[in-house]
Amino acid sequence: MTEITVVATGLRFPEGPVALSDGSVLVVEIARGTVSRVLPDGGVGVVAETGGGPNGMALGPDGRCYVCNNGGFEWREIDGQPVPGLQGPDYHGGRIEAVDLDTGDVEVLYRESDRRPLRGPNDIVFDAHGGFWFTDLGKSRRDDMDRGFVYYARADGSECREVIRGLTTPNGIGLSPDGGTLYVAETIPGRLWAWDLPEPGVARLDRSAGTMNRGRLVAAPGGYREFDSLAVDGAGNVCVATLHQGGITVAAPDGSSVEHVPLPDRITTNICFGGPDMSTAWATLSGTGQLVSFRWPRPGLRLNHA
Repeated sequence: MTEITVVATGLRFPEGPVALSDGSVLVVEIARGTVSRVLPDGGVGVVAETGGGPNGMALGPDGRCYVCNNGGFEWREIDGQPVPGLQGPDYHGGRIEAVDLDTGDVEVLYRESDRRPLRGPNDIVFDAHGGFWFTDLGKSRRDDMDRGFVYYARADGSECREVIRGLTTPNGIGLSPDGGTLYVAETIPGRLWAWDLPEPGVARLDRSAGTMNRGRLVAAPGGYREFDSLAVDGAGNVCVATLHQGGITVAAPDGSSVEHVPLPDRITTNICFGGPDMSTAWATLSGTGQLVSFRWPRPGLRLNHA
């Protein structure tokens, strides 16, 4: 088991960690409907109230924090902790929001793409050109569930368009160190996919791949595990938060090796890197409502605009 430090407790289903230069970490609390800041001493303060279901987030080129809001869940309690489930009764669609970290102001940038309304935006990553990729996992209801998509959007609110379809619950998303490869993790199948990016906002869809999403399969480790959000380390390894088996699944960029770093929560939902040498990892243990930190054996990838 990895030696971990518990940074904060009592969080209401934390996700989307973003390490800041002052040593604090932004997280969303999905069940609370907030963007919150965790200080190095463990103190927690609300930065903004988004409502709905704030999920993945990333810093943009204008210094604001861009949030995937999935629109909210129907919640249930397990061992005193909230656990998300079906589409919530007060659900009114998903959205992409921009949060001013100084004032807490929340601006809704997108509620729909060029093809359809957003259903359940989940995770986000900015490229070096100031645009961002995000996944839309969709929503589940008692008898049916949405298809998933990957979109590319501009931070000024001028464009949001579908790029990849044919996905089942797409969740974590990230870019390779050179920005030339896009990675997406599917939750329920527990699969990690990749697409080459020949130019900003364009994914090369391989029609000969034989897959519905026209991407290449990087890893599908098997067993009962589901994939959540992800981060890429400086060596290009894709580090995927893993549910049920509880921890981080680490895949080489070509899928040649896959290892598992266990953490003490079966609902481990996200990982990010930071610190002076980028070798500190923070993970959200959502089942127990904790943010924890630990040393990573390699420096993490410094994100664009961070």
